[in-house]
Amino acid sequence: MMLRLQSMTRWRNVMLAVLLCAAAPCSAIDHVNEYDVALREEVVRIPLPSEARRPALIATTYRPQGNGPFPLIVLNHGSPASVAEREKMGRYRVLDRVQEFVIRGYAVVVPMRRGYGSTGGAWAENFGRCAAPDYYAAGEQAAMDVVNAMTHVARLPWVDRQQIVLAGQSAGGFAAIAAASKQPAGVVAVVNFSGGRGGRPDSHPGEPCDAENMKRAISRYAQTIRVPVLWHYAENDRYFSPDHVRDWFRAFEAAGATGTLVMQPPFGSDGHNLFASPAGRPIWTAAFDMFMLRNGYSLPMRANKNQ
Repeated sequence: MMLRLQSMTRWRNVMLAVLLCAAAPCSAIDHVNEYDVALREEVVRIPLPSEARRPALIATTYRPQGNGPFPLIVLNHGSPASVAEREKMGRYRVLDRVQEFVIRGYAVVVPMRRGYGSTGGAWAENFGRCAAPDYYAAGEQAAMDVVNAMTHVARLPWVDRQQIVLAGQSAGGFAAIAAASKQPAGVVAVVNFSGGRGGRPDSHPGEPCDAENMKRAISRYAQTIRVPVLWHYAENDRYFSPDHVRDWFRAFEAAGATGTLVMQPPFGSDGHNLFASPAGRPIWTAAFDMFMLRNGYSLPMRANKNQ
């Protein structure tokens, strides 16, 4: 099935982006910024196992018009540095990014992991001191939340539980990789936007705390990942430099996982913000579309025959 947009102009824009990405790293093109699409937003509580020491996560679901079943995007947020910033995250209602997935025919769930926003509670993903971070342990906690959220929402009648994509930005990209290592049923791909932990953009631009430790954690997770993973970064990422990203990606592939690394040219003042910036939308959406098509997943229709 191909993507059914509301006009042929929008369809041409999507396909132009795909063709541009086939030849080189994606670059900004003319892009329709606002779609006439209902997001059908709903807040849900997701029970957690007793070892999580938190009864539930707060998550938000979005879906296209129609009855489905729709393929599902599990969209995972990043991690602000301070407690106060994490508390202010609310439900991480990034409607511009959610909209891009919904217009492509996906349902979306955005879970707030433990210690963030509406879920609150103790921060489960604390990786310790910069001199000796435990990224693997932090990833394990994030993976618990992501997998529980995915499993709960996959049971809803409007979700195609065999077509699930784990996605996330920054710490959320790392969380998506960690969750994929658990091989949850129904996951077909992972999308990692500028993923990692331990970035120090102000004091040490491009140099995260103990990059070798991050490489070891990624290598360990990669040993049990069985689906393709898109790694999408920009050359001027102030959290994770291209040299570190390429080193991590080589370790990822050496451990047996399959991935595609797209390293974009410099974007704005900090390429780490590409996914969050309105100007970045035509760039990351083009990379996403091409990645899915290249791995045999046609863009889903925006609504099913029961609409």
